[in-house]
Amino acid sequence: MGIPRMQGTHHNDKSREMMMSSNNKRFRPALLSAAIAATATASFGALAQEEGAKSLEEVTVTGFRKSVMDSIDTKRDAKAVVEAISAEDIGKLPDSSIAESIARLPGLAAQRLDGRASRVSIRGFGENESATTFNGREQVSIGDNRGVEFDLYPSEIMSGVTVYKTPKASIEAEGIAGVIDMQTVKPLERGERVIKVNTQYEMTSFDKLNPDGEDDGHRATFSYIDQFADDTIGVAFAYNTMSSPNQEERWNSWGYPEFTYEGENYSILGGAKPFVRSSVLDRDSTMLVVEAQPNDKLNMTFDALYVDFSDEKILRGIEIPFAWGQGSIDPATATVDPATGFVTGATTQGQRVVVRNDLETRAAKLKSFGFNTKYDLTDSLQIEFDASHSEVERDIWSFESYAGTGRGDGQGAADDLSYTFDGGNTGAKFEHGLDYSDWNLIQMGGPLTWGWSSALNEQYGITGTPLENTAQDGFLNTPEIDDELTSLKLAASQMVEVGIVNEVSYGISYRDREKTKKSEGYFMTLANFPEMLEVPEQYRLGTASLDFIGMGDMIAYDAAAMLNDGYYNLLAESLTNLSHLTKSWSVGEEVTSAFAQANFETQVAGLPLSGNAGMRYVYTEQNSQGFAGNTVDGLVVADPTDISHDYSHFLPSLNLALELDDQQTLRFGAAKTISRARLDEMNASVEVSYSQQPDSNGNYWSISGGNPELEPKEAVGVDLSYENYFSEEGYFSVALFWKDLDQWTFDGNYEVDLTGVADPATGEVPPNSTATGYGKVNGGGGTLHGYELSVALPFNMFSESLDGFGVLASHTGLESDIQDPNGNDYELPGLSESIQSLTAYYENYGFSARASMRKRDDFKGEVYGVGFATEQVDVVGETIVDIQLGYDFADAGISGLEGLSVYLQGQNLTDEPFTTLSGDNALQVRDYQSYGSIYLLGFSYEL
Repeated sequence: MGIPRMQGTHHNDKSREMMMSSNNKRFRPALLSAAIAATATASFGALAQEEGAKSLEEVTVTGFRKSVMDSIDTKRDAKAVVEAISAEDIGKLPDSSIAESIARLPGLAAQRLDGRASRVSIRGFGENESATTFNGREQVSIGDNRGVEFDLYPSEIMSGVTVYKTPKASIEAEGIAGVIDMQTVKPLERGERVIKVNTQYEMTSFDKLNPDGEDDGHRATFSYIDQFADDTIGVAFAYNTMSSPNQEERWNSWGYPEFTYEGENYSILGGAKPFVRSSVLDRDSTMLVVEAQPNDKLNMTFDALYVDFSDEKILRGIEIPFAWGQGSIDPATATVDPATGFVTGATTQGQRVVVRNDLETRAAKLKSFGFNTKYDLTDSLQIEFDASHSEVERDIWSFESYAGTGRGDGQGAADDLSYTFDGGNTGAKFEHGLDYSDWNLIQMGGPLTWGWSSALNEQYGITGTPLENTAQDGFLNTPEIDDELTSLKLAASQMVEVGIVNEVSYGISYRDREKTKKSEGYFMTLANFPEMLEVPEQYRLGTASLDFIGMGDMIAYDAAAMLNDGYYNLLAESLTNLSHLTKSWSVGEEVTSAFAQANFETQVAGLPLSGNAGMRYVYTEQNSQGFAGNTVDGLVVADPTDISHDYSHFLPSLNLALELDDQQTLRFGAAKTISRARLDEMNASVEVSYSQQPDSNGNYWSISGGNPELEPKEAVGVDLSYENYFSEEGYFSVALFWKDLDQWTFDGNYEVDLTGVADPATGEVPPNSTATGYGKVNGGGGTLHGYELSVALPFNMFSESLDGFGVLASHTGLESDIQDPNGNDYELPGLSESIQSLTAYYENYGFSARASMRKRDDFKGEVYGVGFATEQVDVVGETIVDIQLGYDFADAGISGLEGLSVYLQGQNLTDEPFTTLSGDNALQVRDYQSYGSIYLLGFSYEL
């Protein structure tokens, strides 16, 4: 008799004793588990009693403990190596963010974006190396690439998440790291009517850092589940609205130039761009699921998800040139870290700064529709048809408004500025002389000569005058993303008796995806140029404090209103700058797949062995449209490009599960997997130039930009894990994994045929027809390997008086030896050498308490850089601590309050910063972002 899984109930002392006694009599631990399980086995033996004792009452387990039990069941029953999160009820995933829930799973980690967990890595691979599905269907993304930003998806409408660490041939997505599948509720499986309201009040620990910011917000969810027509039709509906504030004090550096002084090498602060940010994420989400099962043979499900997402950021700060500025640095004021030669403090005289009032809005609309039908043709044959469509539109509107003491270099009042690094990696503190909150002193206009555009100079007739390159009073970025994906699938599953095989499944599928990015930027010039402008009274908002960097208060004004009211003129940067051309593209993929998978059961040495073996064939036709451009007489000249490419892969997979006894399982997985190239790296937009002198490859043409002929990265992976399910609420596991990586993408060059292409500068076709292309190429590789330790430990196994207490913990260690095609070591984006998570909880008699920690070491992460291009940076490791307290009135015995529960949640309680570095020196901080803590007070009520 194995340990039963009792659908959310546990028995009293006697019945538990019966189970433990029976289990211990049959328990034959393998050598692998003997040492690990010693403590647990001893505890079970102490609890054992005589078999046959009668079971007394049952106690219902709900809440977080129920979600833990359901997650363990999913992991135990899976036909692959998986991790799972299960909601005890709709709208009750364990965290307010689905990304935070996922990031607590063994081997997974999240990267924060503006203080919120957003991008998820699996076992050391960045988000672009995994696939994300919604009810089994691959999803589009609001970013430039494939990686999904999970803060787009509300946790309140999800019933669970399953992370596949080893693939099966039947999974409709590809990713070297794995597949993350989010699931909605199935209303017929629920089997009862549910009407629930969930509301939360949210506030930040920081007061408003900007006078027009917000430091409190709200969340609310209404959900409804019901069944009709004798339980043959089920409906689930959920609506969630959220207005979530976020605050940030951010140190940001321009960089750290190196120099030589008196024969010694040093580095110094080039400049800084610190600011305070106040943002509000508004998100309205609607989910509908309609399920019909008119008879025992037919099941049909339609699901729809609509998300309207807007993230508005107010940013104010002072851009401070230092070594790269106009002022002079007095060497006598410098202090130097002797170990690194880094100048930790210095003074510059005669410096001018840029006072910034910025606004950024990131808006996206996601639509996802799916229809699935399953029909039993016979008692042993079921066919399945699935059709889905998802699309997202994302618009960014980000502008910078400049102010200072005068227009252009050398004009207006100058300041003497000093900085000091305090020895940590929190950035620098400044001392200053001017009052940056003085409306008469600080006026609108470009205080530094930044407008290096021939088109801008020509627009205002200032070429060759003292005002040349002074007409940039701000800048506006407006990149757009459109992503659409349509999928069709036809499959069948058949029960058979062929040797050890008991079921075969097979099918074909088709996916058509097209992602388009349009990049544009605009120079902003005051309508009264060349005059500076004192901020009109009606746009003045007060001041923003920059005390965290020592710069005091600065003027705060409504720059967005001034732009809308016509105070600025705009001129497209793309007239003279090729960067927008090479960042505008469209990439399409048509993926045709076929799979066959056999499930089997047999015995090895008298032990049950089950698993699946399969093969997936994937044929991809990709196409990319863009532009080939050059600059002629200072203006961009472009021709359209259209390049197609195709490739195919055979992807075998094997999953085995050997049951050592009723509670112990040994799993093995082996598979070949692929991750498709990043979309922004396989675009067909390039900069083209022709030289009269050949390059080192003997080519006269030069091309830089995307490479439309990039092919997927490949990996062969092996997994071995031991799992021990010693309790209905507990398990521990040990896992080893290894992946051999090939065809990774690195910077390199390749040859391109340009026969018949004219030199854009002359219009003539040169005799030399080959070009050297500079961009990403396939090649190089290596291995990644690691281990995972995870445990769910309920304390009632030690003593019944500890019922309700428990711990969830995991540790993952990772190593890699990746090399580029030239033999240089390469660090995988997203790889932390160590990842840990720990959750301690208590839940009983209606009261619940939970404290969680997730920790990861340093890693390479992606952030948005200039023009919203993604950049890789060195991210310092972090430890995030959250806590939640709650009470469910179901156990209070108060009439009318049985469906009410209340809770208080605190996020990032230790104010853990997000820190990135410039190089290996911990003192050379690129970013230091402090977000404070978030507090949520909420309740839910179920009718």
